[in-house]
Amino acid sequence: KVRWGRGNNCWVPPQVLAWGLRGLRSSVRAPSLEVQCGGRTLKTPTITDLTANPNFPINAFLLVLLLPAEEEYVPPIRLRVLDMRDFGYRPEVGQACVRSLRQYCCQPHSPGPPLPGSSTALASSAPHQAAEEEEEEEEEEEDDDWWSRFYAAMGDKAKSRRGSNRDRLKIYSCELEAVPEFKGLQDFCQTFPLYQPGGHPVAGEYPVPVGEFKVGESPRGTPELGQRHPGVHGRAVSQGLFRIYPLPEDPGVPPPPRHFQQLPPSQPQKCLVRVYVVRAFDLPPRDRNGLCDPYIRVSLGTKMLGQRDQYVPNTLEPVFGRVFEVMGTIPLEKDLRVTLLDYDLLPPDQEIGTTTIDLENRLLSRFRAHCGLPSLYCTTGPGCWRDQLSPSQTLEHFACVRGLPAPEFSADGTSVTLGDHSFHLSHFESSPPRHRHHGTPRERLALHVLRACHLVPQHLETRTLYNSTQPGLEQGKVQMWVDVFPVSLGPPGPTVDITPRKPHRYELRCVVWNTRDVDLGDINLTGQRMSDIYVTGWLEGLEEQRQRTDVHYRSLQGDGAFNWRFVFSFDYLAAEQLCRDTPPLSRQEHFWSLDETVLRVPPKLILQVWDNDKFSADDFLGVLELELTRLLRPAQHPQHCAAMLQRPPQPPWSWRGGQVPSRVSLFRQKRVRGWWPCTVEEGGKRRLS
Repeated sequence: KVRWGRGNNCWVPPQVLAWGLRGLRSSVRAPSLEVQCGGRTLKTPTITDLTANPNFPINAFLLVLLLPAEEEYVPPIRLRVLDMRDFGYRPEVGQACVRSLRQYCCQPHSPGPPLPGSSTALASSAPHQAAEEEEEEEEEEEDDDWWSRFYAAMGDKAKSRRGSNRDRLKIYSCELEAVPEFKGLQDFCQTFPLYQPGGHPVAGEYPVPVGEFKVGESPRGTPELGQRHPGVHGRAVSQGLFRIYPLPEDPGVPPPPRHFQQLPPSQPQKCLVRVYVVRAFDLPPRDRNGLCDPYIRVSLGTKMLGQRDQYVPNTLEPVFGRVFEVMGTIPLEKDLRVTLLDYDLLPPDQEIGTTTIDLENRLLSRFRAHCGLPSLYCTTGPGCWRDQLSPSQTLEHFACVRGLPAPEFSADGTSVTLGDHSFHLSHFESSPPRHRHHGTPRERLALHVLRACHLVPQHLETRTLYNSTQPGLEQGKVQMWVDVFPVSLGPPGPTVDITPRKPHRYELRCVVWNTRDVDLGDINLTGQRMSDIYVTGWLEGLEEQRQRTDVHYRSLQGDGAFNWRFVFSFDYLAAEQLCRDTPPLSRQEHFWSLDETVLRVPPKLILQVWDNDKFSADDFLGVLELELTRLLRPAQHPQHCAAMLQRPPQPPWSWRGGQVPSRVSLFRQKRVRGWWPCTVEEGGKRRLS
């Protein structure tokens, strides 16, 4: 590091990467930028047409200054945006001040700290990645949808399926730009809000920006000046970056190499934007019933998607599973807005909250934030590769951006040399992949190397919603992700199917053959105990489908013969093991409710045994509750039912491995037959009735 001596001055050449201006009002015609520091001024070329290209025609500049060695005496950098008007009039339309320059200091002969994805990071990440892959390959392959990976990432094993850990999904509890390891997605250029010159903000209020200035890549993270304050969306900003390092004192020593040599094209790019909105939670109530009817509206520039009739009724935790595709020109249309609104019978609908995403930062970030990297490379199937470039092409582009030589693959694609390090497929995969649709070794190895570079993985971000009427107050959260595909790179892969799981119609047929040893609740004319037995049954949550058998009159031994069949229709989500009301039986919570309330409960069959009485209420004799997904195995004889209350009976057949499953799923076995015990509660304990 360079040590600054007390009382000494040094010649330093601050390098400025002036990328462009954003969000200026429409009256600005041809703006330019002035960078002032230490009595010197740097002027950029004029942006001739702000509506066609808001970036500067020349981006990298050099300004040589004589600055004091001690940081507290270093003057700030002042940014001024001037507009070109008629007759040479150049009014100032925005200004900003960068007070702390410490974060922009770097070594004169190096580009700064190691960037993500350097060879050091690759070498340290390879063994860990290999261990993860070995665990993945040991799991069984099973066709699973996207929701299986989602619930597996959430830790809900009941709703996820086996094998969903093979292609892991990373869920962030905050916005992607708020993840510390991604540096606010401003690693290429930072955003500085521009404020009205000569304005005096009201005490206790944030000054409203009138523009934004974008400057290039920072070696020490995102400055506080580049962060937007809560509740205010920057109307105009400036984008750029600074690099400060001392020059050698000897004039004969050649100056260090300049930074900002490899820059992406500054021309606007036409991009396909895919917005995946999965769900929202913690929404504030908007209706009198304490709930709301949210729906989604996506806007980019002048384009707006989302229909108000596609709302989710009566909930504060809606599951959307919606995908929106919109074409936009970045950076002319860089701010993507996702808004949740509450559906009302008579418009206008109330806004619940909005979140804004800067698509330009995601497209320019070297963390490759425009499309997350999956864990596996699949050519077809649910986890098909959706990016425009294959993993090997992406690795070549990654090396070019990092200033590394192009990767060299072996003939069979099982090894690659990147920089000073070599990687072999055996480092990541202990055995050939067992999942179907896997790609060639070359592509799989390239993906493993990219994953080890700590780039943005396949993810789901949790964004906070804000309302303009209540700035700074959270209005709930939405889980989503965004993919940005430049049209110049070709067509992208297929869209990820995040449609909510739909239930399938099932029919349960329950035949009541006989009863044995039922409690006798009445006394006949001869003094003998007896019961008039009948059985009633329904599925839990579907009480409207309650059915009953005929009555077996005057049973003296508790025996009843019915041969009666119940038929129940229901919709069942096999992946979540929940059944829901059928549409004809969905109910309204209140008579004034506009929408029906749909219940989702575990499938459970409830059978009750009653004693029929003519002139009084029927007597309850016993109940049997059967969980259809964890069905208790029946006894082969009625006398074994008493033992079923203590432990499951041993069936006459043998099971593989010597283990007898105590419960089975009726959805897999399809049919069971036997005797089950009916119980009644007495004195806080249940007994066989």
